[in-house]
Amino acid sequence: MSRKRTTTWASVAVLVLLLAIGYYLTRYQESKPPAQPTATGAQPPAQDPAPVLAGLVVAPEGKMAGYSRDRFPHWSGQGNSCDTREVVLQRQGADVRSDKDCKATSGTWVSAYDGVTVTDAGKLDIDHTVPLAEAWRSGADRWTDEQRQKFANDLGGIQLVAVSATSNRAKGDQDPAKWKPPVEAYWCTYAVNWITVKSTYALTVDQAEHDALAAMIAVCPK
Repeated sequence: MSRKRTTTWASVAVLVLLLAIGYYLTRYQESKPPAQPTATGAQPPAQDPAPVLAGLVVAPEGKMAGYSRDRFPHWSGQGNSCDTREVVLQRQGADVRSDKDCKATSGTWVSAYDGVTVTDAGKLDIDHTVPLAEAWRSGADRWTDEQRQKFANDLGGIQLVAVSATSNRAKGDQDPAKWKPPVEAYWCTYAVNWITVKSTYALTVDQAEHDALAAMIAVCPK
């Protein structure tokens, strides 16, 4: 075989190898779970949240009549004996180990709200960034139970956050006008996530909530 033909085949082989590596890296990136939320090292948001906030409908909060957490069925099964809670714990923790029933038996989690490091999964709550009752008052009272179930089990990466039970229960169902994470470095991320969830699900904001969010995104890195 001539040297020229050998060189041609070698070039083809290298090209095929590079294409295969590129395909693998693309698939790997797509399959990676959302990064563990942290309370420090705030990064600029992927897009300017101000126009998204401006696009939300400002309206007084609705009533709580008819509300029940049971109207937002959770935690849904996610396969392999896991439910939504356990999936969030696995995604947002480090060195997480689970038993045959998918219950987290060990691991380390950083509670983004208060900066607390937790090593006992039983001391963690899975918080809804936009609380269920807040969603109800903002338009979810008109949804079907199936739509509410989807909202309550949203594994997209920003609606469900593993945080210390203490911080979650201090928050309750309050919006950012009434409660903010104690760690101010997380305010930008928290506000951007809140705005994104409200926009995604076409939920309203009241005026005080809107103004609090506007102040919080003002501290986002540019």
